Amino acid sequence: MNYQYSGRRLSGQKIKGTIDADSKKEALEELEKSGLIIFNIDETKPWNKDIIINKRIKNEDFVIFLRQYATLIHAGISISDATKTMSQQTTNYALRTALDDIDKQLDQGQALSAACERHPKVFPPLLINMIHAGEAAGKLDDILNQMADYYEKEHRNKQKLVSALMYPSVVGVVTFFLTVFLLVFVVPQFVGMFNSFGEEIPAYTQFVLDLSEFLGAYWWIVVVVFILGLILYKYLVQNDAVAYQIDKMKLKIPFLGVLIHKGALVRFTSTLSTLVNSAVPILQSVEITERVVGNRVVTDVLSRSRKSLETGESLAKPMKDHWVFPALVVQMIQIGEKTGTLDHMLSKAAEFYEEELDQLSNRIKTLVEPLMIIILTVIVGGVIAAVVIPMFSLFENIQ
Repeated sequence: MNYQYSGRRLSGQKIKGTIDADSKKEALEELEKSGLIIFNIDETKPWNKDIIINKRIKNEDFVIFLRQYATLIHAGISISDATKTMSQQTTNYALRTALDDIDKQLDQGQALSAACERHPKVFPPLLINMIHAGEAAGKLDDILNQMADYYEKEHRNKQKLVSALMYPSVVGVVTFFLTVFLLVFVVPQFVGMFNSFGEEIPAYTQFVLDLSEFLGAYWWIVVVVFILGLILYKYLVQNDAVAYQIDKMKLKIPFLGVLIHKGALVRFTSTLSTLVNSAVPILQSVEITERVVGNRVVTDVLSRSRKSLETGESLAKPMKDHWVFPALVVQMIQIGEKTGTLDHMLSKAAEFYEEELDQLSNRIKTLVEPLMIIILTVIVGGVIAAVVIPMFSLFENIQ
């Protein structure tokens, strides 16, 4: 059972945490043996435990944790003592809970990588495998610093994508709600006026009036359809075939598809380079990369490449036959395989695509911003024009 406790250390520092034990009494005894003064201890409810464990750790917090952990180990502090120190310092509940458990596993003779495997929601498979490689090579501090660099770079690249997608998303949402506001609250004010004149109105104006009337009377249908659409989408993406087609469509979106494609290539090249450079076996490296690349089209080709390696073929062979991998990547992988410098060639490819991603995101922002303003103007202006222009015509006829 899992127990949540609060108390303080002998130094006076207040603490909170969780502990696994067979009973409340056993949990309390174990905590007191550790030199803690416990104020309160209760069994953690299953739903509450899930919320705590599933709480995401911010990327910047995770990077700082890895760097500090590496510094302690590099300074000659034992892994167990370094883990205790990091547990005391971190303010993230999920990370502290995981570190407390890892500390216990280390005391029982478990390796750090094996202890981390017990917490897959906190420590990604990539990091666990890299820690295992660092343990084998006796370079754990170097590996932790290397992974801090990796996650820092990954976060930076993700921010570039988010930054490029943010503006069109915001303008799109504003356009939608502004259009709905006009149709529901403004256009109906003119319906009675048009009817009182009894004049024939243009087809486009009639369409806008009919749409306005429908939204005013049946807005709840639109809301229900929207919610059902979200539920259906969430259900469909659980199907691998549907999810594959959705990811394929993402890569084909004008402007933004290229950005998503480059981002996937950066994740692929940088992740595989990091793993191979740390002497993780190539088959295992490709399998881990499949999980983090973030696009099922790329993942599918990587899966075929892994099977190609298992049969003694080249890693690059399946990539060469698929459009999602550019010729540059394929050629660099082929050269790396032939010369035994695969990690170096992948690292160079990652640097190239990171630079491309940076330039592309800036270009897309420059192009998309005025384009979205034009779209906003056309849609909102079109609704207003559909009502205002016929009004002028009606007034002219009256005069």
